[in-house]
Amino acid sequence: MKNYKDLIILIAEDDDGHAELIRTGLKESGVCNPIIRFKNGVEAWNFLNGTAEKENRDATKAYLLLLDINMPLMDGVELLQKIKSNADLKEIPVIMLTTTDDPREIETCYKYGCNMYVTKPVQFDKFAEVLSRMGLFIQIVKVIN
Repeated sequence: MKNYKDLIILIAEDDDGHAELIRTGLKESGVCNPIIRFKNGVEAWNFLNGTAEKENRDATKAYLLLLDINMPLMDGVELLQKIKSNADLKEIPVIMLTTTDDPREIETCYKYGCNMYVTKPVQFDKFAEVLSRMGLFIQIVKVIN
């Protein structure tokens, strides 16, 4: 069983500003886990399936993926499908973190196995509040496991 106290947070987010807000927001909410960021779905997929040029996933470690939907090269929904259909990766919790609040998009993500769907608010203070709640969720996951 993987140790969720040492959880590594993966962020797949093409927007540099959003990625930095996520990283900062998690840190400010008390999350001090390592964070690895990918700029598109292909980078994240290569890391997860062991074909990245640099660092690859360590199968003995626990991961949590914060996944944007609208990314270049491979979007978040396609990456979610690949992860959840792979026997070695399907247990990785995936939180969709996106500006899209279309009910069909949300339904699709849950159909493919996302664990949580979070809409990124446009206002900075609301976004910070969402990240604070997400940080609390991560802390709870670490305690339960």
